[in-house]
Amino acid sequence: MQEENKTLMTEEADEVIIPEVETAALDADAHLEEKVDTAYDGSQIQVLEGLEAVRKRPGMYIGSTSTSGLHHLVYEIVDNAIDEALAGYCTAITVTINEGDTITVTDNGRGIPVDVQAQTGKPALEVVYTVLHAGGKFGGGGYKVSGGLHGVGASVVNALSEWLQVRVHRNGNIYEMKFARGHVVQDMTVVGETDHTGTEVTFKPDPVMFDDTVYNYETLHTRLREEAFLNAGLSITISDARPGKEKSEAMCYAGGIREFVTYQNKGKTPLHNEVIYMSGKRGDAMAEIALQYNDSYNENIISFANNVHTPEGGMHEEGFKRALTAVLNAYGRKIKMLKDENDKISGDDCREGLTCIISVKLTDAQFEGQTKAKLGNAEIRTLVSSIIMDKLDTYLEENPGVGKTVLDKALTAARAREAAKKARESVRRKTGLEGGQMPDKLQDCNERDPSLCEIYIVEGDSAAGSAIQGRDSRFQAILAMWGKMLNVEKARADKIYGNDKLYPLIVALGAGIGTEFDIEKLRYHKIIIMADADVDGAHIRTLLLTFFFRYMRPLIDHGYVYSAVPPLYKLTRGKTQRVAYSDEERDRISAEMRGGNPNVRVEINRFKGLGEMDPHELWETTMDPEKRSLRRITLDDASRADQIFSVLMGEQVEPRKEWIEKNAQYAVNIDI
Repeated sequence: MQEENKTLMTEEADEVIIPEVETAALDADAHLEEKVDTAYDGSQIQVLEGLEAVRKRPGMYIGSTSTSGLHHLVYEIVDNAIDEALAGYCTAITVTINEGDTITVTDNGRGIPVDVQAQTGKPALEVVYTVLHAGGKFGGGGYKVSGGLHGVGASVVNALSEWLQVRVHRNGNIYEMKFARGHVVQDMTVVGETDHTGTEVTFKPDPVMFDDTVYNYETLHTRLREEAFLNAGLSITISDARPGKEKSEAMCYAGGIREFVTYQNKGKTPLHNEVIYMSGKRGDAMAEIALQYNDSYNENIISFANNVHTPEGGMHEEGFKRALTAVLNAYGRKIKMLKDENDKISGDDCREGLTCIISVKLTDAQFEGQTKAKLGNAEIRTLVSSIIMDKLDTYLEENPGVGKTVLDKALTAARAREAAKKARESVRRKTGLEGGQMPDKLQDCNERDPSLCEIYIVEGDSAAGSAIQGRDSRFQAILAMWGKMLNVEKARADKIYGNDKLYPLIVALGAGIGTEFDIEKLRYHKIIIMADADVDGAHIRTLLLTFFFRYMRPLIDHGYVYSAVPPLYKLTRGKTQRVAYSDEERDRISAEMRGGNPNVRVEINRFKGLGEMDPHELWETTMDPEKRSLRRITLDDASRADQIFSVLMGEQVEPRKEWIEKNAQYAVNIDI
């Protein structure tokens, strides 16, 4: 599977931190004596002019200079075009990845103003691209609602681009400006005439600022598809014009977030045919909610504010959750499925199997940070809550069949939660684990500081034996797994606690699962999946990742989960031995060992599995922090990951077949 089709992505670690277990206590007196020689006076106070601050601290503006930050540049420009759509002036947006990984974003909005901006005496176009916190979104009347809260989007993209060109179609003319790393290199010039309005921005990310400047089509596609769902009727086209990667898709959804819910539920069986849709307004704020229950055991709530995804939720999600729980409990008592005030279903039970999209738009959106992960407007909580309390209650009254189905689902979830609690207590009593006893299959490390500890999850007793002998027992723990474990996509928590393969893992990590998971109790901050480099090993990794994603999600969010990268080949020439991790590396090393002489014999052996490695080989190739390669498992898009897990690991065969047929061309390293 090609990297661009992975949502749960693996990224090769740039730096491996070696645990310093025997660190001496810091000498306080010695520490206090370490003083800076340079005088601290007015000459030390630095004022960064223009966009220098952005280039000095890019992470403050786009989150990071990794792949996510690179793609964030595109989102900033697209958000400006979306704001034109929200204002009622833009109907079509096109994003193109050009050859050389430059980006062009085109819209048919009003076009950025080109007249002189009074405060600066410069063209407004120049101000927008060269001055931080400059824009039409601070109460000037240009925009009623906007995702571009801080007015830094265009200028930040300009500052972090090797070059940027903008063309504005306005007043019958085409105006052009060019920049390099935030500085003007061509003043605003009229370069032609036009019969329409809009803005076209083309930029090249600065390789000096970013770790990697290669764009991922699927990452951009996912984000732009969200924007198309959130803006019913808006046409958004994404194209890849890079040689050998040509593809394009136009997206326009008349049903808006209703279609978004249907898309998210692909691979799941809906419990009611109709997507429930509700909306409402209060003053300048409006909210719309679409939801549908399915037969899965997981909730999938995706929220947006002014079309900006809020992965950490906020007041809109809080208002929804509170109101949903209240409505379902009140309705359950009304139709006698719940006995009285003391007979309640919890919020978690009410949301099991729920897919919900929440989209709010408001004039003064208060986000936390430039990356806008969480919405803080308290008034929007009240608006969303009132919509649910009023309209969902009415819907359930008018559709009693749907109401009973939803309550049945919640009550079944409540019973399963109680069963899980009993199963957990039963297993603890039988095994004596309530006293802190660790599983037999765990060979623990000596260190007790979780930040210095790592645990290898190893499949098979043979491989585990080599790992135990080859490890550094100061900070490396080994947990042996055997056979294929439970597919948690098809099971509730009560089945997990009783599973003889997963429960030892739960106990070893020490943080619990599901709603009881507590990251503070985690015993290791590096959880390394070490499986064979074959189809069976890939299956084991997938099952474990499904478990972590569904029941220990914070592990992935905090970056604590890794995949070990064992070598595929051992190359031998006389007494010299080397290993290779790919076919390309094998060929390169083989050529090096021959020294340009094709007659020199180099023996190449394919490792069949971790179990056939000697302890010292396993240590040197896969476990030694100085030499090993680890891939950190990261979550690039939670909603996309949810859908992929449902398709690949769920009950329905047809969506999985379609996915495999579509992505088979990207498969690599498959043993036959």
